[in-house]
Amino acid sequence: MAQSKSNKGKVKRSSGRNSQTSRRRRSAGRSTRRPGRGDEAGQNRRRSSNRGLGGQQVEGRQAVRELLIAGTRGVTEITVNEDLEQTGIVEDVLHLAHELRVPVKFVARRRIDAEATTESHQGMIAKAAPLKEHSLDSLLSVPNAFLLVLDGITDPRNLGAMLRIAECAGVTGVVMGRHRAVHVTPAATKTAAGAIEYLPMCLVGGIPTAISDMKKAQVATIGLDGSGTTSIFDQSLEVVESVALVMGAEGAGMSKLVKQRVDVVASIPLAGQLASLNVATAASVACYEIVRRRNSEISIG
Repeated sequence: MAQSKSNKGKVKRSSGRNSQTSRRRRSAGRSTRRPGRGDEAGQNRRRSSNRGLGGQQVEGRQAVRELLIAGTRGVTEITVNEDLEQTGIVEDVLHLAHELRVPVKFVARRRIDAEATTESHQGMIAKAAPLKEHSLDSLLSVPNAFLLVLDGITDPRNLGAMLRIAECAGVTGVVMGRHRAVHVTPAATKTAAGAIEYLPMCLVGGIPTAISDMKKAQVATIGLDGSGTTSIFDQSLEVVESVALVMGAEGAGMSKLVKQRVDVVASIPLAGQLASLNVATAASVACYEIVRRRNSEISIG
């Protein structure tokens, strides 16, 4: 705490208990610990539960470029490290920003570091309107829908990786829980590398109820879990028409009620010594097996 000085340059000293009480009162309610980036997942889970899907802060060059190219939401400002070489993706971003009349601020690296919530911002941050939240009904109404359902994912980087996989695999919509799950944080946008701009996403109050609604809409639901006795490569799985792939949380897997409501619990056969795959890696295997099966069965038909 700073000390005050008299006009004569002497330090004024408060006495004993009154001084200690004063210091306690002034410091009450203030945290002396600056949150580190390691706290980001917990902080963003708490914030995202009140802010819909999120996505207002986009970090990383590729993510910012796709934000501008997609043009699906307003961009208010882009902050760029003044020391970046203006070539490649950086040049693309600046050109697009000029065309779209988006203000660009060039600042020192330390300013970017202070504003960013990830360590891999690549010297570029954009501020945008929140992502549009779609309804579950609108996702279910898509012909031959291919949905990715996320039951309690808590790591923003896993979420970002899964969104990138989903977009590349042709997933038509992503369903996430509104509570007790991470939403689209800056870390997720960076890892997704622009996928969030193209994927329709919805938040639901409960994944089990959403699974029931999918079954009513004639959407086949396949839950991926290590306990599944059916292989994801089993030819008996129905994947030609509308299908939803359900992924459980890191470590815990699908919740008990979700596991009870899906049509089938499938697993990925493992031949090595490890007991499981990372959830994003597992999503990649399963998504592309569904894509392969759909493409081969449609071509045969």
